[in-house]
Amino acid sequence: MIRRVGPAPRSDIRYRLRHGVYAILPMPAGLLVTFQEEPKPEMQLPGGGVDPGESPLRALHREVMEETGWIIASPRRMGAFRRFVYMPEYDMWAEKLCSVYVARPVRAVCAPTEAGHRPMTISAAEAARKLGNVGDRMFVRRWSASCGTGLP
Repeated sequence: MIRRVGPAPRSDIRYRLRHGVYAILPMPAGLLVTFQEEPKPEMQLPGGGVDPGESPLRALHREVMEETGWIIASPRRMGAFRRFVYMPEYDMWAEKLCSVYVARPVRAVCAPTEAGHRPMTISAAEAARKLGNVGDRMFVRRWSASCGTGLP
């Protein structure tokens, strides 16, 4: 069973399943994340929706490039979580099934191509406190524990 994070689904809403992929990207100075300006400003793990007919790994590479401008290598799946949210950019309620990977950032090749995104490097401890959703923060803590760095 995949763990649910965040608010429970509401019985008066019909949710649409939306598969997504997200990346923990360790750098020498911390984790590469993206700052998204809209619909509300927040730091996030780079990633997003898997398009119809697209493989999760292809989506992961595409989403990281769109949101950070970086090429990644060696993605390894850590696990998944579910959350029930309203997505204003699509005007829909979604059950997001979020798969989280750890990957190696290889190099920045361009500016983010997705409007409103800016790459940032922050410490794992800061990411575990400030990322925009509970699932992202949970997986950063889990990754940190597996590396032996430990977070409070």
